[in-house]
Amino acid sequence: MFGSMIRYFSTKPKMKPIELKTSLEQTQTITRVIFDILKEHGPLTVGDTWERVKEVGLRGLTSKRHMKIVLRWMRERQKIRLICNHVGPHKQFLYTTWFTKPSISHTWESA
Repeated sequence: MFGSMIRYFSTKPKMKPIELKTSLEQTQTITRVIFDILKEHGPLTVGDTWERVKEVGLRGLTSKRHMKIVLRWMRERQKIRLICNHVGPHKQFLYTTWFTKPSISHTWESA
């Protein structure tokens, strides 16, 4: 009984699907711009993606947090994928399209 209780509390709760609050046209515009940025500039971190979106001047995204929600929504629908660049003790999570070859360059200095 004690073992089953540990297994019950150690499992993660299932997350419900994300429902975006923006209109359909606005969602299509945002996802198209983010997808084009990821396709053109290769694997990008969340911070790099946010910088590119600010350069484009997309009005639909209100904040970096909103962009992260949209990225997670796009991942759920398998429009983009998340890859992990693991070198030594460092991990870097990069967003990319399914068609981009993962030519990952190291953006941090080794200690």
